[in-house]
Formats: sequence, structure tokens, C-alpha cells
Amino acid sequence: MKFQYYILILVLVVLFIIFGLKEVNKGKSTPELDLNVVKEYNEEDVEVIYLAGGCFWGVEEFFYRIDGVVDTISGYANGDTENPTYEDVIYRNTNHAETVEVKYDPKVTDLTSILMYYFKIVDPTVLNRQGPDIGTQYRTGIYYTNDSQLGVIENIIKEEQKKYNEGIVVEVKPIENFYIAEDYHQDYLKKNPNGYCHINLDLADEKLEREDLDMNEKKYNKPTDEEIKKMLDKEQYDITQNAFTERAFSHEYYDLEDKGIYVDVVTGEPLFSSQDKYDAGCGWPSFTKPIDMSSIIEKEDNSFGMRRVEVKSQIGDSHLGHIFPDGPKEAGGMRYCINGGSLRFIAYEDMEAEGYGYLLNLFD
Repeated sequence: MKFQYYILILVLVVLFIIFGLKEVNKGKSTPELDLNVVKEYNEEDVEVIYLAGGCFWGVEEFFYRIDGVVDTISGYANGDTENPTYEDVIYRNTNHAETVEVKYDPKVTDLTSILMYYFKIVDPTVLNRQGPDIGTQYRTGIYYTNDSQLGVIENIIKEEQKKYNEGIVVEVKPIENFYIAEDYHQDYLKKNPNGYCHINLDLADEKLEREDLDMNEKKYNKPTDEEIKKMLDKEQYDITQNAFTERAFSHEYYDLEDKGIYVDVVTGEPLFSSQDKYDAGCGWPSFTKPIDMSSIIEKEDNSFGMRRVEVKSQIGDSHLGHIFPDGPKEAGGMRYCINGGSLRFIAYEDMEAEGYGYLLNLFD
């Protein structure tokens, strides 16, 4: 009887614990990963690059964590067959690479940064293998969508090569085809937080060290006079070094309307933007202001019996032209009348490849 009593007490205690815990947790649910959280963007506002870096599960998740990346999609790129399945790629020699389509907002990041992150997670000297994954489908590759991206890619690879004794074997080609992988491959590590990943995802949180983020004397240096003579033709040398003035309407830049920036022909220092260029009717390239006032020097010029203000570049000390107070009033009233021979034009689509990607926001 005593034993039965103890059994009854034990059952009551167990029931109390069970129903008590249910009551405590009433209204609560087990936390789940929200797979529906997406970054909103407009297709026309983004740029695209395709990156192969071994198993695409980790590469997709890694780049989605990068600030400025708005979408990543796993797929199969640059193979020999159409609409391959995962089994085709693995077992039937289709020559596709497991690749991630990376869409990014150029107002937030640029291709240089994207590729710098890419080289954090791949071994670029190994052919057809990353981590423990072996096969042509696991080759490294950078597949570009337009020719303007190629210069950026080549510059980054050139810098990365300095870190290795072996040659870099990353495949660089235009994107020829890309087939989206099966649904179960998409957001794989979001669906399976403990799933296989051959890369360190925490590297996405590391800040990049870039020398081209600021205009500074370290980047833009004035060459020796002998070097300048070799760089420039006679008229360019006379303009920049001897304050010569080219004939009006003689230089191609006076009526150039293309989008881009104008840099010091001697040092490469950014000086003027096409955004601030206008037709003053004088026959010389004219601007309402420089990109940065600190990039120029203004000096009183009393040559030829005239009282004027000379404009020179800050770092190169190159003669550029003169300033006159007859510019558009709505833009400040100044006219920077500049010799075309003192400038080099960098087209907008070439700015990033030439190291001026940090100035693309001038055109936002």
C-alpha cells in the first residue's frame, strides 16, 4: 500500500512538471531562422560579377554577408551543356564550375572590394581544388559581365600575385552561361547552419585595407623633371612646367561631353569632374569648381601686363590655367579655364579599373 502511495505521488509530480512547463512556455515558440529576409534592390541599380571558389554553399553565404552585396545565387557557370543538374556537373563532365552570382550596389561597394574579399577565401594557386573538394567543378574563376570589369580584375590579380611564389591559376573569362542550381542549394547554410563549409565565414566581417580610398600624396607623387619630359609631349611639358597656354579651340577636351573625371597629366591627381564642366565659349575646357579645393593652388599672376589668378595642381605643381569670376552664377560664379594639355580624361566606365573607383559617387 505504501509503495502504491509513493507511485501515485510520483505520477502527480511528473504531471505537474509537464503541465507546468507547458504553461510557462505558453505563447513561446522555438526560434527559427527567417529565410524570407531579403535585401531590397532594383535590378537597374546593381552590378554583377560571377565568382567560382570551390563549393558554392560557403561562397554564397560569405558574399551575402558583405556590406553592399544585395543578392547571391548559387549556380553552374561556363560549362559545355545546357541546364545541367547537380548530378550532371558531378558525374558527367559538363565542365561547369560551381559559381555564385554576386549582385552588388556600386554606391555602397565596388568590384575592387568584392575581389579583395574573394581572395581572402580562395587559394588562387591551386588548380581544380579548394579545401577538400577536388574536380574541375571546384576550380576558381572570376567571370565578368562587361569589359570594363577586366581591368579591375587584372589589377587585383597583379597585386595578389605578390603574395605567392606559385603562379595564380584563377580562371578569368567573360560569363558565357550560368544556370541556377537546384532549390536545396540556395541559402544552404541559412537552412543548415551547421552544414558543410570549407571557408571561414567570419572573414566577411573583417575590414579591408585599401590605399585608394583617399586622395593623398602617397598615391600621387610628382616625378622628376627628367621623367616628366619622357612622359609628356613638348606642348604638355611647356603647359604644365613653363605655364604655356595652348591655342583656343585646339584641344579635344574643350568640347568633350563624356562622363568622367579629369586628372593631372603629370601625377594622376583627380582635379575636375565632367559634372562641373560647361561650355563657356572660350575655347578651353571650363569648370565651375574642382573636385576638391585642396587639390589645387591659386596664385596671383601678373604676367603679360594682366592681373589674373593662376591655377596649379597641389601635388604636381603643374600649371593648369586661370580662374575668372564670370562663370554661371547658379554654380558659384567662377570659371576654371584650364588647358586641355594639362589634363588626362578618365571615362566613367574606366574609373574603377584605373584606381578611381572611390570617386564614382560623384555621379550619384
